Order: sequence, then structure tokens, then C-alpha cells
Amino acid sequence: MASPGDIPESIGCLVRLQRLNLSYNTFSGPLPANLSSCVSLLSLDLSRNKLHGRIAHHSNMTSLNYLGLGKNQLEGPIPPELGSIGGLQALILSENNLSGVLPYSLYNLSLLKTFSVTVNMLSGTIPDDIGNRFPNIEFINFSSNRFHGTIPPSVSNLSALATLALTDNNFSGYVPSTLGRLHALIGLYLQQNRLEANDREGWEFVTMLANCSHLQRLVLRDNSFSGKLPSSIANLSTTLKVLDVSGNRISGSIPPNIDNLVGLEILGMFNTSISGVIPQSIGRLKNLGVLGIYNSSLSGLIPLSLGNLTKLNILFAYYGNLEGPIPASLGKLKNLIVLDLSTNRLNGSLSGNIPDSIGNCASLEWLMLDHNSFEGSIPQSLKNLQGLALLNLTMNKLTGNIPDALSSIGGLKQLYLAHNNLSGLIPSGLQNLMSLSKLDLSFNNLQGEVPKGGIFANATYMSIYGNDELCGGTPQLRLTPCYMPVMEKKRKMPKSLLVTLTSIGALVFLVLVLALIWLIHKKLKERQKSQLIPTLEDQYERVSYHALSNGTNGFSKDYLLGQGSYGMVYKCTLHDQNMTIAVKVFNIQQSGSTRSFEAECEALRRVCHRCLVKIITCCSSINHQGQEFKALVFEFMPNGSLNDWLHPKCLKPSNIILTEDLSARVGDFGISRILQQSSSNIVQNSNSTMGIKGSIGYYAEGSLVSTLGDVYSLGILLLEIFMGKSPIDEMFSDSLDLHKFAQDAFPERILEIVDPKIWIHTDANNNTMRSGIQNCMISIVALGISCSKKWPRERKQIQDVVIEMHAIRDSYLKYVRSLVVDH
Repeated sequence: MASPGDIPESIGCLVRLQRLNLSYNTFSGPLPANLSSCVSLLSLDLSRNKLHGRIAHHSNMTSLNYLGLGKNQLEGPIPPELGSIGGLQALILSENNLSGVLPYSLYNLSLLKTFSVTVNMLSGTIPDDIGNRFPNIEFINFSSNRFHGTIPPSVSNLSALATLALTDNNFSGYVPSTLGRLHALIGLYLQQNRLEANDREGWEFVTMLANCSHLQRLVLRDNSFSGKLPSSIANLSTTLKVLDVSGNRISGSIPPNIDNLVGLEILGMFNTSISGVIPQSIGRLKNLGVLGIYNSSLSGLIPLSLGNLTKLNILFAYYGNLEGPIPASLGKLKNLIVLDLSTNRLNGSLSGNIPDSIGNCASLEWLMLDHNSFEGSIPQSLKNLQGLALLNLTMNKLTGNIPDALSSIGGLKQLYLAHNNLSGLIPSGLQNLMSLSKLDLSFNNLQGEVPKGGIFANATYMSIYGNDELCGGTPQLRLTPCYMPVMEKKRKMPKSLLVTLTSIGALVFLVLVLALIWLIHKKLKERQKSQLIPTLEDQYERVSYHALSNGTNGFSKDYLLGQGSYGMVYKCTLHDQNMTIAVKVFNIQQSGSTRSFEAECEALRRVCHRCLVKIITCCSSINHQGQEFKALVFEFMPNGSLNDWLHPKCLKPSNIILTEDLSARVGDFGISRILQQSSSNIVQNSNSTMGIKGSIGYYAEGSLVSTLGDVYSLGILLLEIFMGKSPIDEMFSDSLDLHKFAQDAFPERILEIVDPKIWIHTDANNNTMRSGIQNCMISIVALGISCSKKWPRERKQIQDVVIEMHAIRDSYLKYVRSLVVDH
């Protein structure tokens, strides 16, 4: 019995029916079994429904010239019998769940003009003789399947072909240079395959495509093309509208004669190794609407000629090496919607003529200038951008107040001003922006009362960390109350009293000045009595070699806790003080150990942080053999390292040691290298906690020492803690590592990859509790994946990581408190 949504079986009785169009409906169920009885059908269109099941052979419909079954839920193989419908001109089976290989009989449809099977699960190869099978074909779309092999050179025989789309498959090898014979070609879509070109022969197809005078779209994104981009790419048809070579390992520069492509509307060269400068000639592409050159090696100044691109809607140029100011000419881009110049080396003042011109970009909705070196104040002209939804100026050197003008941008949804030198009050008008959903003002020098309304009422979506002089706000911000002096009614003071108080005040001031002079004099005299310069040994109580030797039974192996680069660490008991300590004994015979001891003393004298292991004292003496002896004495951590808790060197579990209450402390991580050596002494210039590019699995391969390297280590550490797997586990080999293992499973299989110990105390039937923990794990693993990306410029900044970790913690604690309240 048919369901209400089925196509009625009785339709098969319409033997004289010639055209049936039931597209754009909600029919479900299978195709009617007797539909093939409609022998007079010329056109059958059942696309955009919810039909499922298999495709019937329909071999009786010999008159059919159009068959449209796209955008349904059909499954199984394509019946070979369709190849016997000799008059078929359009076969559209796209966006279903069809599988198997394309029947070879389909290539017998010599009248076929349109052939689309995109977005299925079809596999196999394209036959070598395809060019002899479809003499009338105009449109081929095999995208988003599982086809593999090479593109047959015979494709060039399809003289009527206008569109060839092979996107998102596994095609490999060279692109045939013979495609240049397709004089009717309008669109060539080859992105997301494994196609190659690394020499002149491989890139020959680009040169030959110059013969395709009607070509409008050439998309080569996300393949395995490499080597220098051929200059012949600028010789393509002047009708070309889309050129996208992004996501390849191509190098070289943007051809200076790129302006030959006068019809270009979209130019994509992002995620490549393209280098050099942006040529001035690019400003002559008057039809350009989208320019994507981000995550490349482009450098130098932004050319003034970009201001001539008056049709430009989107400019993505982030993650690069661009420098200098923003040219004032960008203010002429009246149609610009998105401007992203973040994470470059841009500098200059954000006030004055240059930035004020940004306010002329009346259509601007996204403005991202974060992670640069802009100075000066935020321009008032931004108030003219009434369509602005996102403004990100994070991680610059901006000063001055947050302009009240930002409160007048009614559609502003996201505002990021963190990590600058902004001061003054938070504009109260920001709380009136009803559309504002995210606000980050953290790590500035803001002062005064925090507003309580609007975005400020929900601490989940706003951050004001690192502004020590803020007060008030909602209780959940836990800020100190603002001091509000009580204003009494003014009273007129008698003139005699005013004179008396003034005289007393002057006397008190004079006494204070005299007392201050006396104290300074006394201090100077005391300082002259002492000629000793305070050192580390002056600040801490000394301990003798004899006491350390007795406390370790002569530095016995039984007391050995670990071994570092320049010595060994022992557990030591000072019996006279009833105290257990950790002693790092330097191997003086090893080259560089003495310098390391002195550097660590200097570093530990200067550096103080609650998350660094605490130094107690040092010992520089002579041992029983009359040899030089040097050691540092630290607080003892009874719970070992994080590594001991995760699995029976840089930031890794064995360098994170645990106090008695399981608080974490960073231990032996090359602390002496925090202070880099100058020509005369050791100076306090810190770029990274990593002094040595270190331990396998915990530091990005081939990376320079940097904070972004630290972020990588932190990301791997997060994944290791919450997944319970070491980055050097035997399961990780070849191209599989801890990062890829997490990324491949995220987020659908998050429960499969996290450490099962996290769930061990959870009621399997308590979906609420498990859901909360699962959401927390998703956030943490996502952060770990983001921090441990291969390319440093794709990783989060450490300041942003801190903010996000705080947010994850606060969100989880809020969830836990809600469970307690509910119970």
C-alpha cells in the first residue's frame, strides 16, 4: 500500500504522457515500478524530492530525451539499461547516494549534451576513449565522488564541451596539455584532487589554455601543483572571470602583467608560497571583486593602486609579511565589505589621514587589523561605518581612549580590542548596542566603572581580564566596588577658618619635607657602610656540601630523581631542619655546565612566578675529592611529574612537576635560557620558555624557537592529557601523529579518542552529565588541535589561548554548579 507521500502507481497507466515534471515537491518513497510503462515520455523530471530506493532500468522509455532525478535520496548502482535510451540528451543524477562504477553503456549515449552525477559515492576511472563517445557533450560534472586515475587526453576531442567539472575526487598525474584544443571551453574545475605539475611539462596545460578564447573560470585549488607559477598564466583569455590556484605548493611571484586579465572578478592565490610584492599592475583589474592572497609569503608595502579596484568586495590578505601603513587610497573602495589585513607586519598610526580614509568604505562589514604593530588612537571616522558587524584591532600598540563613536555603530556584533595600551573609561554607550554579542577588552590599561547592561551583563561573551584598575560591574565579574564619595551640601567656609587651615597645611607639608630629607640622608649613610652587592647567595640561606652529601647518602642512585642536560637531580633530606628538598647537581666536567649554573642563578634571581618551581638556595663549594661543586636547591615536589600520572624534554609532561596538592609547577625546562646572552652579561630578554628546540613530539619539527613553538607544545600537551596518548606512542608513524589522530576524529568521534578514565565515574544513563563533559572535551580538544597546527601562523596566539582556557574552565565550573543546584 502506498504512503501518502508516494508517487501514485496509477501514473504508469498514462501511456500517452509525454512530459512529467514533479520537481520541487516532497514526494518520498521509491520510484513507481510501472513508470517505465509511460512509453511516450520525452521528459521526466522528479528532481528535488525525497525519493529513495534504487533507480529502475526504464529501458522501455526509448523516446526519453531528458531524465532528471537529482537531489533525492536514491541509492545503489546506476542501472546499465539507461545506456539503451539512445535519444537521451540530458542525464542528471546528481546529489543522491548512488554508488559503484559508471556503467560503460552510458558512454554509448552519443546524443548526450548534459551529464551530471555530482555528489554521489561513485568510483572507478574515466575511460580512455571518452573523447570518442560523446560528440555532442557540452556539460560534464563528475564532482564530489570517488573517481581516480588520470584525466584522459582524449577529452580534448569533445569539441562542444563548455564545462568540465571534476572537483573533489582523487584524480592524479598531469593535466593534459591537449585541453587547449577545447575552443568552446568556458569553465574548467579541477580543484581538490591530487593533480601535479612541478616542471615545464607539467605546467604546459596553462600555456595551452590560452587558446581557449571563451574561458571564464579556471579553478585549480587544493591539488599537488608545485614549482614556480608560469608567467603564461597572464596570457589566458581576457574573458577569464575566476582564477584560483590557492592551496598548492606553488612559488614564484604574481606575474607583473596580471593586468592582461582585464575581465578578472575573482583572484585566489592564498595558502601558497607565492612571494615577492603585490604588483602595482593589479590595480588595473577594474572588475576585481574578490582578492584572496592570505597565508602566503607576499611582502612589502600594500600598493596604492589597490584603491583603483572600485568593485572590490572582499580583500583577504592576512597571515603574510606585508609591512608599512595602510594606504589612504583604500578609502576609495566604496563597495568593500570585508577587509582582513591581520597578522602581518603593518605599522603606522591608526589616526590621521590614513586610517580616517577607512571610514569612507561605507559598505564595510568586517574590518580585521589585529596582530600588527599599529600605533596611535582608534580613529573617530569608524563611526561612519554604520554597517560594520565585526571590528578586530587585537594585539597592536594602540593608545588613548576607546572612542565613544563606536557606540553609534548600531549593527556591531563583535568588537575585539584586547592586548593594546588603551586607557580611560569603557564607553557606557557600548551597553546599548543590542546586537553586540562578543566583546574583548582584555589586557589594556582601562580604568573606572564597568557598565552593567547589555553585553556587560553576561561574562561568558565578554572579557576584561588584565585591566587592574576597573571596578564595579556585575557580581559575576568579581571586581572591587567603585569608591563613590558622599557629596555633602556645600557650605560657605569662614575666611578666618580658611586662613587657619591653610597655614596648618603649609606647616605640615614643611615638616614632611624635612623628615623626607633626613630619611634620605640616613639611608645614604647606611649604604656607605656596606660595600657588598646583593647576590643570590645574600638573598637565601646557604647550605653546605656536607649537608647535601649526607642528605643524599653521598649522592646515591637510590636518591636520584632525574637527569638533565648539565647534571642530575636528587631527593635530599636535611636532617637538622627536618626538611626534604630537591638538589640539582651540575656536572662541572661537562662543557657549558658552569655557564649554565651561573645563568640559572641569574635567571632565578630575576624571575618569580607562582607556576615556576621555587628555589630555596644554592651551593658553590668543594667536594670530598677537592673538586669544584655547584648545585641549586629547589622545593621538593612529592607527586613527581605529570608524565608519571599520564603514562608509566621543552614543555612536556616530565617537565611539569606536581606539588603535594597536585598544583603544577614548570621544572627543568632550560630556565637559564630565558635570559639571552649579550656581549657583556645576561640580559632579561625573553622570547620563549624553550631554550632548546626539543623533545620529539612536543615541539614543532623544523620550527625556530618562539612563543608559537610554545603554543605548539601546549597544544600537544593538552591533547596528551585529555586523550591519554603520548605523541611518541608506537601507533603514530608515517603521516599519522597525535594532532592528525585528534583532527580526524573531531568532533563526531570525540568520545572514542578521549581518555576513558574521564568517563569512569559517570553514570552511563545520565545524559545531562555526559553531555556537559562531552562539550568540555570538544572545547579542549579543539583548542589542542588549533594550537598544534603545522604552520606557526595558523596557531593561536598565546594570549588568546589563555583567554580561551579561562573561558573553558569557567563554562565547565558553571555547568558543574548547575548540577549541584539541580540536585
